[in-house]
Amino acid sequence: MKIFLTALLLLTSLPLSAQKPTFTVGWSIYVGWNPYYYMDKSGILKKWADKYGINIKVQRFDYAPSLDAFVAKNIDACTMTNMEALDMPAAAGVDTTAIIVGDYSNGNDAILVRNGLTLAKLPGKKVMLVEKTVSQYLFDRAMTINGLKDQIKKVIMLNTSDSDIATAFIANKSQEAVVTWKPMVSQIAKTPGVTSIFNSSQIPGEIMDLLVVRTDILAKPDGQKFAKAITGAWYEVMSKMGNDKVLTDIAAGSQDSLASYKEQLSTTKLFTTPQSALQFSAAPDLKTKMDLVRQFCFAHQLLGDKTKSVDDVAIKYPDGAVQGKPDRVRFRFDNAYMQLAASGKL
Repeated sequence: MKIFLTALLLLTSLPLSAQKPTFTVGWSIYVGWNPYYYMDKSGILKKWADKYGINIKVQRFDYAPSLDAFVAKNIDACTMTNMEALDMPAAAGVDTTAIIVGDYSNGNDAILVRNGLTLAKLPGKKVMLVEKTVSQYLFDRAMTINGLKDQIKKVIMLNTSDSDIATAFIANKSQEAVVTWKPMVSQIAKTPGVTSIFNSSQIPGEIMDLLVVRTDILAKPDGQKFAKAITGAWYEVMSKMGNDKVLTDIAAGSQDSLASYKEQLSTTKLFTTPQSALQFSAAPDLKTKMDLVRQFCFAHQLLGDKTKSVDDVAIKYPDGAVQGKPDRVRFRFDNAYMQLAASGKL
C-alpha cells in the first residue's frame, strides 16, 4: 500500500506535459519542410498540440538518417518524398500513411555538371548523389526520357550525404556531375562553369513532398489527435506564406536568407491550402506517377532483395484503389485530415 501511494504521489507530482502522449516529427532541410522548423519555434505547433491534449516534438535530421529513424520507429512521423516512403519504410514492412501532401518539386531537384557535359557524356563519369533517394530517380528519368536508359549502368554513382554534397562538389573541380536538391542546387549553380542540364520541372508532380505517419499510430485515438494537430498547425503556417517576416523566420531553419528562400519557393509547387492539396492527391494521374516510381524502385531492388514482384509492396489511394496485391498494402495516401482542414473541422 505504501509503495502504491508513493508511486501515485510521484505520478501526480509530474508536470502535466509529461503525462500527455508525446509524438515526434522528423524533418530535414528542404524548402517544403523548413516550415516545420518555424511551426515549432513560433509556438503554432504547441497551440495545436495543446488543443488536442498532446505533446509534439520536432527534430531535425540529415535526410537519410531521418528515414532510418522512422523505419526504426524512433520517431512517429517524418517528412519524406513519395519515393522514399515506398522504398524505405514500406519496403521494410513498416505500414505508412501520407497525411499531408505538401508540395511537389518543380525545379528544386537538378542534375548539374561542369565542363559542358551533357547527359549523353555521363556514362563512365562519376556522379555525386544521395543514393536510393529521388536524386537517383531524377537521374534515371532524365536518362530514360533522353533515350539513354541502357547507359545508366555505365555511370559511377558516388553516394554522398546531403549535408556534405554541395561543399564536396564545389571544392573538387575534378568532379564533373552532381544530382541534388535545393538549397544545395542553388549553392552549386553559383559556381563558375557549372550548368543545370535537367531538373524536376521536366517531370512535374513525380517528386512529391509528404508528411508520413506510421499507420498503426493513426489507428489509435491519440494518434488521430496527433494527425489533426499537425495538420492544423501545417495549414496555419501555410496561411502565412505571403508574409516576408514569416518567410525570413522559416528560412532561418536552413540558415538561408529571405531572398534565397523565395528563390527556392519559385521552383516549388507548394500547396498552401488543403483544397489545392486535395485536388492534386485525388487526381487520377497520381496513380500514373506512382506507378513510374514503384517500377523504378522494383527495378533497382529498392523494395528489398527478396521482393519477387513490384506488386508485393502495394499502394492504397484515397479512392480505395490499390496498386499491387491488396493483402500487401504498405503505403497509403489518406486525404482525411486534409479534408478536415478544408472543411474547417480541425
